[in-house]
Amino acid sequence: MKKIPFVTKDKVEEIVKKYKTPFHLYDEAGIRKNAQDVKEAFAWNKGFREYFAVKATPNPYILKILQEYGFGCDCSSYTELMMAKSLGFDGEHIMFSSNDTPAEEFQYADKVGAIINLDDFTHIDFLEKTIGYIPETISCRFNPGGVFKLSNGIMDNPGDSKYGMTKEQLFEAFKILKEKGAKSFGVHAFLASNTVSNEYYPQLAKQLFELVVELKKETGCDIKFVNLSGGVGVPYTPDQEPNDIKIIGEGVHKAFDEILVPAGMGDVAIYTEMGRFMLAPYGCLVTQAIHEKHIYKEYIGVDACAVNLMRPAMYGAYHHITVLGKEDAPCTEVYDVTGSLCENNDKFAVDRKLPKIDMGDYLVIHDTGAHGFAMGYSYNGKLKSAELLLQEDGNVKLIRRAETPKDYFATFDCFDDIHIEE
Repeated sequence: MKKIPFVTKDKVEEIVKKYKTPFHLYDEAGIRKNAQDVKEAFAWNKGFREYFAVKATPNPYILKILQEYGFGCDCSSYTELMMAKSLGFDGEHIMFSSNDTPAEEFQYADKVGAIINLDDFTHIDFLEKTIGYIPETISCRFNPGGVFKLSNGIMDNPGDSKYGMTKEQLFEAFKILKEKGAKSFGVHAFLASNTVSNEYYPQLAKQLFELVVELKKETGCDIKFVNLSGGVGVPYTPDQEPNDIKIIGEGVHKAFDEILVPAGMGDVAIYTEMGRFMLAPYGCLVTQAIHEKHIYKEYIGVDACAVNLMRPAMYGAYHHITVLGKEDAPCTEVYDVTGSLCENNDKFAVDRKLPKIDMGDYLVIHDTGAHGFAMGYSYNGKLKSAELLLQEDGNVKLIRRAETPKDYFATFDCFDDIHIEE
């Protein structure tokens, strides 16, 4: 599959007249189409809801777009809860899935009426002591342990994950929660990350559906929803075929009809918490080539760095790169594409075949719409870039301004001797 940017060289040259590189750019038309496709893929389930993983792209403009499709927010922290509440999401549309949770975060989640998803068995007592009771609607996170396999091999290792409860703990948790006043229950699980396979959700659903049938039989709990969480991935490399959400939805539907309907649980709602699948392909990092270096390797230095996109430095993750205006040029050169951090892993690409890059060329780094800007940090005193939205009508809207030195120094309010150049 050829990776084609959703923005052209001419458009970028127009944008940079107002907003300098680097910046993250999002494709509103692509986001909207994908949201509609997800809704249609699960329309067979009356209670279906996507709770977008806010941590992937915590921007209110993006969340407001998804809100138009009836989606909710999956929050994992105090500030994400604050953002969801301030945007008008009610408690029913906020899932609080956290781990190692501070008391004040449980308190705030309860205050906004969010559905609390407990990560650990010990959190039952902690939650009760923190807020004074057990909510009537509660969810628990399940970890089956071992490894998670699909037909094409091992996908991930839940047994090495810090998240969720064992099966024995889950059953005991439901019994205790019911005794303490919980009336409506949900089960949540995340077993593999960034799966590029239409099998993942259907196979996870089958496991969870069988589990909740057993849970209801043994505990008598009224199980209202099964949360498949995230894990549906995107093809970062051009040789991968993208997931087909329609096929995925049909696979989950088949398991639902085979397992839950005969068990008298055909009213169970299906929830998802996709971040990467919802946004990653619909965002890119636009950066400009500003230096070249010829030593033991050929280097292209750009004006972005790992502060703008951490995944390649942190995970060695692949992000495809397009040199705008040279989309069809032969890839005759081999480069390391680097940023300016004082760290040798600050590289967007290593030994990457690309067209010849000239100084001033604009590079699009693909699939940064999720876990891109959000993972930024301020090492080396670097400042975060702007976020821009390419609207359906072709206009560009600033949805987060670039940081300034004043922002960087703002928290030093206990030190008065720093002079900030405006």
